[in-house]
Amino acid sequence: MRLDHYHKLFCFIRCNKISISVFCNMVYLLYSVYLFLSVDMSVCLFLKVLNPNVTHDSSVMAGKNRFSVADRFEYLQGLVTEFQDTDSEDAKEQILANLANFAYDPSNLEALRLLQVTELFLDMLTEDNENFVEFGIGGLCNLSMERESRDQILQSGGVPLVISCLSSNRDETVLSAITTLMNLTTATSRAETTESAVVQCMLRFSLTQNPRLRNLASVFLEDCCTQQQVDKAREEMQGQSQSAVGIPLPKD
Repeated sequence: MRLDHYHKLFCFIRCNKISISVFCNMVYLLYSVYLFLSVDMSVCLFLKVLNPNVTHDSSVMAGKNRFSVADRFEYLQGLVTEFQDTDSEDAKEQILANLANFAYDPSNLEALRLLQVTELFLDMLTEDNENFVEFGIGGLCNLSMERESRDQILQSGGVPLVISCLSSNRDETVLSAITTLMNLTTATSRAETTESAVVQCMLRFSLTQNPRLRNLASVFLEDCCTQQQVDKAREEMQGQSQSAVGIPLPKD
């Protein structure tokens, strides 16, 4: 990650009026990713200037600044164990956010599968804590890009849980759920990921004024659904209320 990426981050923060406390949490998360994925040293110096109290284990910098497979597994195992042992919801949220980010790196996927992190993410989708749900579906979104992890989600009966996230009031949760459904759509799973209720939901999302949601829903309809499915869903929607089988029209 280069410094110009952080310039974009600062612009995002200024435009969205993010508080200092939230920004600091973002910085700590980026620093954690730095330690684990070994990005450029200039980023480390950048973070060090922001918070001189942040330290790192010098051993992480050895050996071409990379964790070995065993080190990665041990590190991720420690996160999972800490998640299971702690009673602090704030700590659990931070751990989930880290695990979701680490799920983006293909070199971590085998360890995450062995540690049953896929099942952990799926479990989070039924929690009342909306942050748990958002980080859980975010992690599944990252995992589902890889075939073996995708198959694991499907075999675990994850599609209905992902579909349930479409009713969230949080844009990021809904966007991750749509992307995950797209990733999970195969020749054998298509009937489940594009069931009528989902297609109707995407049709409603495609009418919202939220451009990100509208565009992604349109891509889902185009790439994952047949024209016959779309036409049938439109016909079934005639005379219905503003919700499709428990999935409400998103709030603009």
